[in-house]
This record gives sequence, structure tokens and C-alpha cells, in this order.
Amino acid sequence: MIGLNEETVPPSVPVRPTSGAPELAGLIFRPDGWLQAGLGLEHRPEQERMAQVVAAALRDDAPLLFEAGTGVGKSLAYLAPGLVHAVDCGRQMILSTHTIALQEQIERKDLPLCRRLFESRPELARYARFEAAVLVGKSNYLCTSRLSHALADRSTLLADAEYSELRRISEWAETTATGLRHELQPAPLPELWDAVNADSAACSRKHCDCQRCFYQRARARLRTAQLVIVNHALLFSLLAAGGARAEGAGADASGVLFPADFVVLDEAHTVPSVAEAHFGLSLGSSGVNRLLRHLYNPKTRRGLLVKLGGGEACQCVEDCLEGARHFFEGIASHQLASQPVVRIREAASIDPILDEPLSTLQRAVAKIADRLEDGRMRDELLDQRTRLAGLKSGLNEWLTLGDEGHVYWAERGGRRQTTVSLRSAPIQVAPELRRRLFESGVAVVCTSATLAIGGDMAPFAARLGAAEARSEIVRSPFDFERVMRVYVAADIPPPSFADPGPSLESMAEYVGYCCARVPGGSLVLFTSYRDLKATVAAVEPGLARAGRPVLVQGPDVSRTELARHMRELGNAILFGTESFWTGIDVPGDALSQVIITRLPFDPPADPITEAKAEWIRAEGGDPFRELMLPDALVKFRQGAGRLIRTREDRGLITLLDSRLLTKTYGRLFLAGLPQTGFQRLTRENRDAQFSPFVPRSSR
Repeated sequence: MIGLNEETVPPSVPVRPTSGAPELAGLIFRPDGWLQAGLGLEHRPEQERMAQVVAAALRDDAPLLFEAGTGVGKSLAYLAPGLVHAVDCGRQMILSTHTIALQEQIERKDLPLCRRLFESRPELARYARFEAAVLVGKSNYLCTSRLSHALADRSTLLADAEYSELRRISEWAETTATGLRHELQPAPLPELWDAVNADSAACSRKHCDCQRCFYQRARARLRTAQLVIVNHALLFSLLAAGGARAEGAGADASGVLFPADFVVLDEAHTVPSVAEAHFGLSLGSSGVNRLLRHLYNPKTRRGLLVKLGGGEACQCVEDCLEGARHFFEGIASHQLASQPVVRIREAASIDPILDEPLSTLQRAVAKIADRLEDGRMRDELLDQRTRLAGLKSGLNEWLTLGDEGHVYWAERGGRRQTTVSLRSAPIQVAPELRRRLFESGVAVVCTSATLAIGGDMAPFAARLGAAEARSEIVRSPFDFERVMRVYVAADIPPPSFADPGPSLESMAEYVGYCCARVPGGSLVLFTSYRDLKATVAAVEPGLARAGRPVLVQGPDVSRTELARHMRELGNAILFGTESFWTGIDVPGDALSQVIITRLPFDPPADPITEAKAEWIRAEGGDPFRELMLPDALVKFRQGAGRLIRTREDRGLITLLDSRLLTKTYGRLFLAGLPQTGFQRLTRENRDAQFSPFVPRSSR
């Protein structure tokens, strides 16, 4: 049978399962192979190469960096050998993506395709029974045990309005299959969800009915799944919490999340930035208030401590809430008075007024817990004590700048810019990634359409801490010379911090002109929300008069929803910033043009960018060449890559930053486009030069 080592061995030596993935990858993906014969899919040499290289990396438990251009079919190239390897070896495959869109594609399209492939051949039939599970954070699941106790404890935990909301959650719990928060619309109140979600020691196999609790059911599915799908944010949160070791693997055991698993990270170009965010601190004023009010809310006089008769502890909570208000208001009025983000460079510049109240509250909670018998309520209280200890420890680290290898900053956020967050991140994330991922003893495959800089994978490998990893690149099979046109505006003044007006006005005029000339949809990408708002204000009236729908990134609608609207409308103009440079997938005429308004350099005053630049400079390097330029090149390639998603797509890349023509580094950006020829635009020649494709519906 394929995948088992049939060599004769002494009876005392166990037969170790080996992977049939390399052999089967050849049979599946070769010309006239099982993929082509069984499913009628075209043979792609690039996909075949990727599948073979991935299968070899899995067999050898080796790290791999693989850039696969758009249209290669990389999902199938790692899923088919990965599932074979998981079944053959009895190991779990962890697949991590950055965007919901890719996760949905894998669940709804690629996994059913894999199952059909395996069912099409007797040699593959055993793999068709694979099981897949999606893992999300505990706080996203409803815990039916905590819900029932919250309903029963109404008098001490809930006000009337909260009880009505709890009844709504209870009614939804009877119909939902997953118990996942995002399915409940409108979204539940954050404070109330904190009281009933699974992110608590009270949600456990000891206290919950594993047939009814949504999280415990999900965990049970996870234990039997050959494929576990996660997102990067959860992956690195779990790694920061201990990863495989937290799941019971010994200190010397292999594995990333689970013992002896192996990992594929798709959209891997985002890994360094996501890891930075989750290997540091993130303490927000709203989260601190929710934690404290779960124990006791002075306004409603309800909470966990009221039920337990902790009058003294309730007063401690009030003291902490008052201290937290003064603490965060002090940061807002001093450090964040003139700017929304500020780096903290000196320890003890802020009074630690929360330290003593939190210590007192911890002792009070521990005292109450010690009086309780073992059970759900004691576990719940001990869990809250652990959270308070984590909060106190995090605040102390932030105030003292406790880790020399981290950068610390404060920022304002939220709709009204009233939420204050205390943040930190590692200046160099590579050592952490090397230790937690690439020295885990298992295969770690990183793939994306944009990993290399000018064909060189070394800069990305260095950022990952994966200098020893094998790397390979396969190009897109699409004919970009035929389906893509590139235009560069030559007469827009370069951006200027001192006088941004002329450049912004000229850029906005070009945006209005180019969007109006293209019959299909346009995606307009910005590097600053300020520029986006100014441009929308300038061009929206004219576009509205022409009957063109305008979609704008904002807090009230998700990126997924905006992309869906764009696909449905067919001729919309979508204005987006940071998160829209990657992961947006709108095939066909609904996305006929991508406009890049500025080269996507990170602002030099960004705390992480600033700290990295200082570190590089101290090492004798050039921050622009080693940090800012490589990051901008990858992001630029991602933005341009939104245009051509299928063989039938065609359209324009319109670039409104004249530095592409005037700066020596401009040629590196242009060389990163899949279609390297371009035409210069000016106001004088653009009526003749700017030529959109005819929509398919009109051909």
C-alpha cells in the first residue's frame, strides 16, 4: 500500500509510516496525470513543480519558501500532497491564511476538489475520507454552560437590558450550528459576550456538556482532523502562548501547534508583520474596563463578585476602575495630545497608579476563591485572577520598557478616537520565528505570490529567520503582455510633507479622469486615510453624476462586504487603504483597473519602522535599502496583483507616483510588475494614450 514502509525489519523495531506524497504528487500533477484525467483540469507545469517540491519538504520535515505567481493553483499544489502526508503519517496539517477570502476559497472550492480527486482513483480512495476543521479563538465560541449559568444568575450579574440581550443569544444558540459570534447579527454587546464565551477556565470538559458546548464540540472535531485551518493572527497568538508545548508536547518534542504537526502558511508575505503584532503587548483601555466590570459594575451594581458576597472586593474593583480612568486619560492628554501614535522611549515617564489597586484586587479575588469548593465558580474566579495578574504584568512591562528587544508605544483608536492602547512589538521578529517555527522539528512551508525582491528570496528569508530554508520561484502562467496595460502619470508633483496640496489635487484629478474612462470597476489604493478622504471628496460628485457607484473603506463595513458589493455592482469605484492592498479578489470586468496613488512606503515615524531603522543604522546598515524599500516593493506587487485573478481577466494598472520615473529605485517597482512595458501619461497626451479594454459584455 502506498505510504507505508514495507521493508523487512526485526519484530522489535516498530514500522514507521512514511509519506507517499512525493510519489503521488508526480502521478497527480504530471501531464495527463490523475488531476487532468480525473477532473478535467488543465496541466500547469508550475503547479506540478510546486507540488513536487512541497511533497519533498513534507517528507523531509524541512523548511521551504515558495513563491508561486497568480494562476499557478498553489492551494491545490500544497493541499493534495499535504493531505496525503497527513493521512499516511498520522499527523496533522496546519494550514494558516491571512484573509477570510482565502479561507473561504479553501473550504468551499479547494477541499471539495481534493475530495473529488481522491475519489476519482482507487489508489487515492483512502485519502478521500480526510477530515478538516477550522480553528478560531476561544472567545469567538459561545459556551452553553456559561450561558445557562448567566441566565440563572440574572439577579446578581445582569441588568434588565442585558438580560434581554442574553435571551436573544439564548434563542440564537438553539439554531446556530457553530456558536460562532460572527454569525449572530446584530453583534452581541462585548461586555455580555465576555460573560458567555468559551474563553474561560469555566468552559472545560470538566464543566461542560461536550455534546452541547460549541467550543468543546469544535475541540473534539479538531482532535480527529487531518487538516486544521487557522488564520495567521490566531496561529501567532497560540505560538505566543506556548504552541505545541501548551498542547502537551514535551520541551524536546517536535511540532508547532500540536505534537508532530506540520505547517503551511499561505499569504506568507504578511507573516512578519502579523507575528510582530502578536509577539508583543496589546493592552486597551476598553478591554481593561470590560475585565473589571465583569467582576463588578458599579453602575448596575452587578457582577461576578456580587454573587459571591465580595463587598470588599467590589470596592477594590471600583478603585481599579477609577485608577484606570485616570491612568488612560493621563496618557491621552499628555502623550497622545497632539498625535494618535507616540513612541515611549523612557521608563518611568508615566506614574504606575494602577499597580497597587490591581495587587489589592488580586489578593481579594484569591481570598474569595480560597473559600470556595472546587467547581465551576472557583475555576471562573481563579481564571479572573490570572487575567488580573497578566494585566498587572503587562502594564509593568510597558511602563518599565521591560524588554530591550521590543519597541513600546501608545495609540488612540476607536470610532471616536477615545480608546487608548498600550502596545509593544519585537524590533527583530526573526529570532522568535526561527525558534517557534523553523526550529520546531517539522516541515514549515511558506508560500505567496510575492515573497522575493527582484527575484531574490534572501531578504524575506532573513526577516523570517529562515536563512537555511530551501527557496524556489515559479512564475504565473498568465499572458500579462496581452491582458495588462500599465500607465505611469509623469506630471503629478511628488508628494511633499511641507506642501501636500499641489500633489494631492493633481492626484485626485487623475483619479477622477481614469475612473471615468474605464467602463468596469476600479480599485483605488492609498497609503494614507487622509489622502483617501480628500480624494473621495473631490471626485465623488462627478462620479455620482456619471452613475458610478462609490465604495469607501470605513469602520461600518468590512473589507469582505465591500469586495462583494464591488463584484455585484460591476462598475463601482472602491477606495481603500492598508488592508485593501492584499487579499481582495474581484475577477472579471468588475475590477478592470487598479490605481496606485502613492508608492507604499511605511511612514518613517511609525514606531516599529522607526525602531527597526535605528537598529539597522546601529549595525552599520541603510534602513531605506534594507527595510523601507523591500517592504514597499512587496506591498506594491501585492496591490498590482489584485487586477488579474483569472485567465479571462484583463485591465489596467495606473500608477500616479512620478517618483517611478524620477528616482533610481523607481525601476525596481516597475520591474516587479508582471507586465514590464508601460506608457507615460500627461494631461496633454492622456486622451490619446489612455486606452481601456473593451468590457467582455460588449465584445
